[in-house]
This record gives sequence, C-alpha cells and structure tokens, in this order.
Amino acid sequence: MIQKKQISEAEALRKLGDLCARGEHCSGEMAEKLRKWGIATDAQERIIDKLIDYKYIDDERFTRSFVRDKIVFNKWGRRKIEQALWQKRIPQYISQPILDEIEPEEYLNVLHQLLKSKYSTIKAETDYERSMKLIKYAVGRGFTLDIIRQCIDDVSIIEDLNENDAD
Repeated sequence: MIQKKQISEAEALRKLGDLCARGEHCSGEMAEKLRKWGIATDAQERIIDKLIDYKYIDDERFTRSFVRDKIVFNKWGRRKIEQALWQKRIPQYISQPILDEIEPEEYLNVLHQLLKSKYSTIKAETDYERSMKLIKYAVGRGFTLDIIRQCIDDVSIIEDLNENDAD
C-alpha cells in the first residue's frame, strides 16, 4: 500500500481556504477533513480558528443557507434538516433559532406541493391506503406528523388532489 505524504499545517490551511472560497462549509466538515488528513488535534484547532478569523467559516451563515436550500430545492421538512445539521455537528444553539425563524406555512406550502405531485403516482385501493402512503412519504421527507395531518386533513388540499386524479 502506498503511504500518502503527510500534509503540513500551512498546506492544510491553504487547501481548506481554497475549498471554502468555492462554497459554503461548516467547521464540522473542515474538522472531518483535517482528521482524515491525519493533522494533529492542536493543529486542527489552530487551522479552524484561522479559517473562522478569515471569515471562510461561519457556522451561522452556513446554517442559514443550508436550511434555505434544503427547504426550497430539496423540499425537506424540519426533522430531516435537523438531522442533517446534527450530522454536520452544528450546535443546537446555532441551528434552533434559525429553524424557528421558518414559518410553519412555508413547510405547509412545500408539503402541499410534494403531496400534490406524489398523489397521482401512488397506487392504492382505498383512500385510507393512499393516505397512509402519503403520510409515510412525507415522514421520510422529514415533515412532522402535525403538519402532515394538517395538510392531509385540509379539505381544499384533498379536493385539489382528487381533481388532479380525475383529470
């Protein structure tokens, strides 16, 4: 097996700086890269501190853009976003206020569109079976049961879905 050349602290800082200049990253991602590169723990802390000082890393800025992107582009619910932020080691004191800023209506609108598009693709013999499949789908996308119930129980949404099914 070929042994990789050890990366110096300065080289690691330069590489991570280049990476951060191309896209938004969090401190957890950078720490993981440093760990994989075999950088010493004290050097990891120094490098991450420098990246924060240079404004390459800002976990709050990262969290805001991450949450916005996951709702708008990936159509994720709050639970799935919370789990993804936890995996990226974003502290709750940063993520919680940002997630709390999102209005429940925004999640409802996203879920409404998801269920509308999913409704016609579901094969079910009864309305109950179709509802259960929609609920399972929405839970998998990270939506909470209260929002799912609210969306499915809303008569106008069910009417919209039934109209689309009849067309």
